Order: sequence, then structure tokens, then C-alpha cells
Amino acid sequence: MANIDSDIPENKHVKQAINHLEKVLDYAPMVAEGRNATVHLTPQDWQVVADAFFNMDVPDEAFPDAIEDYGLTNENETITLTTDDYDIEIEVVAT
Repeated sequence: MANIDSDIPENKHVKQAINHLEKVLDYAPMVAEGRNATVHLTPQDWQVVADAFFNMDVPDEAFPDAIEDYGLTNENETITLTTDDYDIEIEVVAT
């Protein structure tokens, strides 16, 4: 994973990541097939979310309550989220 962009203040980075996660959670029901949903983010947005989860010391309580668990898969190219209703994969949009 890339390093955190030092030009972006840490609190803004975290705020943006949470904003992206809330949008992912809102969008997942629209693309879900059963429990499984795949949501795509731009490379930059994906990196902001990954940084907040894996490269920063953000407490789990800061993330949306609906997220029960999160991780990485697919050789660290897919972020996974688990909620009560969905297993969500966040991938980078193909260009």
C-alpha cells in the first residue's frame, strides 16, 4: 500500500474515509446479490479508506456502527466489510 499523503491533515483523511464508507454502506443494498455486494471506488478513494483501516491508528469506534468486521483479500487489493446484512468487497474501479 502507498504511504499516507502527508499534504492531507490526518483528521481530514479519516473524515473522508468515513464519508466513503458511509456511501459504500448505502450503495451495497443496490448491488447486492444475496449477502454479497461489490462496490467500486476510484484508486484515490480506495487508498483513503485503506489508509484509515490499515495505516493509521483509527479506533474501530470511529468507523460506521454497521461495520462488524473488515479486512483485506485478493493480495491486498480488495477491502472486505462485514455487516449484519452484507459481505461487501470494495475494489478499485477498472480504468
